[in-house]
Amino acid sequence: MQDEYAVVEGCQRQDRVVQRQLYERFAGKLFVVCKRYVKDPDEAEDVLQDSFVKIYRNIGSFRFECPLEAWLKRIVINTALKHLRKQKPWEHTADVQEMAPLLPQADQSLPMLNYQYLLGLVGELPPGCRTVFNLYAVEGYTHPEIADLLNIAEGTSKSQYARARNLLQQKLQQDGRPAKDRSSQ
Repeated sequence: MQDEYAVVEGCQRQDRVVQRQLYERFAGKLFVVCKRYVKDPDEAEDVLQDSFVKIYRNIGSFRFECPLEAWLKRIVINTALKHLRKQKPWEHTADVQEMAPLLPQADQSLPMLNYQYLLGLVGELPPGCRTVFNLYAVEGYTHPEIADLLNIAEGTSKSQYARARNLLQQKLQQDGRPAKDRSSQ
């Protein structure tokens, strides 16, 4: 594959060969990002396609201030979040203060798990929990940033994350097998 400058320049010229190279190089990785936010594979594919339309349309704004892959990933995440906002998975959520009595008091970190196994468990979470968990635990956003991205209250972000952790812990306890045994799944 050509270097990033040549790829960006080729995409700016709307060179279909270069656009296809960009797609083939990054589509697999970016589809995984889509699936972290959108559970249904067909919807995730739609999000990926919408993302590439935005990428090709806005490639001229890429300034090489970060790696190209990071810029592409940000577009995919924003596109997935826009898709989720239309579905409003946070409409019937409680604020963290309302949930406080129901949440575990001690910080019980998840044990080291097989990555694919954990992704599978995260994929089973309700959409709001899954989205906030991915943004906070995987992407590294803060709760104020998540609240801004999703147009929700910061407390809602915190409660969705706490609920996601609680649900994941319950699933792990129901499974009952040590983390090393899960690596074969």
